[in-house]
Amino acid sequence: MTSGSTTHIDGQRFRQVLGSYPTGVTVVTAIAEDGSPAGMAVGSFTSVSLDPPLVAFLPDKSSTSFPKIRTAASFCVNVLAADQEDVCRAFATRGGDKFAGVKWSATESGAPRIDGVAAWIDCDFQSIQETGDHYLVLGRVRDLDSHGERLPLVFFQGGYGRFSPSSLVALPEADFISHLRLADASRAEMERVASEIGTECLAIAPVDDHLVVLASAGSPSGGAEFTRVGQRIPFVPPIGGPFLAWADEAAVRAWLARAGRPLTDVERDQHAEMLARVRHRGWSLSLGGEADAHAELLDAIDRYSDGDRDSHAQVQRLAAELADRFEPERDLDPATEYDVRLVSVPVVGPDGSVVLSLTLWGLPHPSTGADVQRYLEIVRSAAQTVTKSLAERAGVEPS
Repeated sequence: MTSGSTTHIDGQRFRQVLGSYPTGVTVVTAIAEDGSPAGMAVGSFTSVSLDPPLVAFLPDKSSTSFPKIRTAASFCVNVLAADQEDVCRAFATRGGDKFAGVKWSATESGAPRIDGVAAWIDCDFQSIQETGDHYLVLGRVRDLDSHGERLPLVFFQGGYGRFSPSSLVALPEADFISHLRLADASRAEMERVASEIGTECLAIAPVDDHLVVLASAGSPSGGAEFTRVGQRIPFVPPIGGPFLAWADEAAVRAWLARAGRPLTDVERDQHAEMLARVRHRGWSLSLGGEADAHAELLDAIDRYSDGDRDSHAQVQRLAAELADRFEPERDLDPATEYDVRLVSVPVVGPDGSVVLSLTLWGLPHPSTGADVQRYLEIVRSAAQTVTKSLAERAGVEPS
C-alpha cells in the first residue's frame, strides 16, 4: 500500500456514490447552556461499542445548531419514524424555532425526547474530536428504548422514504431459528397473497406457549406504518385454533390449561366445538365485536410482546371475553358485510402436523361474505403450495 498519496475526489460525486447507502434519519436534541432546547437532523448516527455502550454522530463544522448542543451535559438521539418527515425537515433547516409544534418530554438526563419516534437513546458526552470538515461526537448511553411497531424514516439517494420491503422476516432468535426455514419457504406465496388481496399476510408459528409472527408480506388495508414481525402472542384459548384443530388430546389439554383459570365443562365443550369447526372448514376466522375490547386485547398483546409479562393475564381475560367472535357457528352470508379481523389457513408439515398458519391481517373493512370467500380461495391455494413444497423438501409424498 502506498502511503501519503492524495487523490482528488469531487464532492458532488462523493455524495452521489455514498448516497447509494441508505441511512436512518435521526434528530439529536439537547438543552443548551441558556436553558433552551436545541436540535439538529443527523444522518450519520451509528453504534460504536457494546461495552461500554457508545454511540456516535458526525455534525458538520459549519452547523449553527451543534454549537448549542455541545454546551449541554447530555444529548438524546431520536430515531425518526416513517411518518415524521416533517419533523426531519424542521430540524434540518437553519434558524427559527425548530421545536415549534413538536411535542417532547425530558429524558432522565433532561435532554428532549421527541414524541412518536421509532427509538431514542439518551447519552452523556464522551468526547468530541475533529475529523476533516466534521466533528466526531461520541456519546455514552445512559438509557434507551424502541417502539417496534413504528417503522423508521430512511434517507436514500437524496430523498426521504420508508422501510417497506415486500416481506419482513423476524430475527433468528435461538428458540425459533428452525421455524424461520418455514417462513422462508412461504415467502413467495405470502407476497402473492398480499399483492392479490391488498392486505398483510403473516406467517405465524407456535413456539412453546407462544405464537410468533415469523414473517410478513404486504401491509394492512389503509397502509398503517407498523409491523408485527417478531411479535410473541400468548398461546391461550381461544387464540391459535388452527394449531389445535388437528392436534392430539394432550396438546389440546395443555392449551386449555393456559386459560389462566379453571374452565367449566360448558366452556371446554365450547372450545372443542370451535376446534371442530376449524377442522371441518379447513380455516379459521375471527370477527370484530366490541371495538374497545378488541383494542384492549391488541394493546395487551403488544405490551406482552414488548416484555410486560404482567399483561399476560389481561390477554387471557380479554381473549375469553371475545371467545364468541372466534370461529362463528354460522357460515358467512355472501351479501352481508362483516368486520373480519383475522383469516388463517394452516400449513401442514411433512409429519402431518400444522406447523404454520398463513394469516390475513388488516382486511378491507367491511368485507362481504363473498369477499371473505374470495380471500380464502387465494390464501388456501397459497397454503397448499407451501405444504407441498415442505413435503418435497423433506422427500415426502404430500397427502
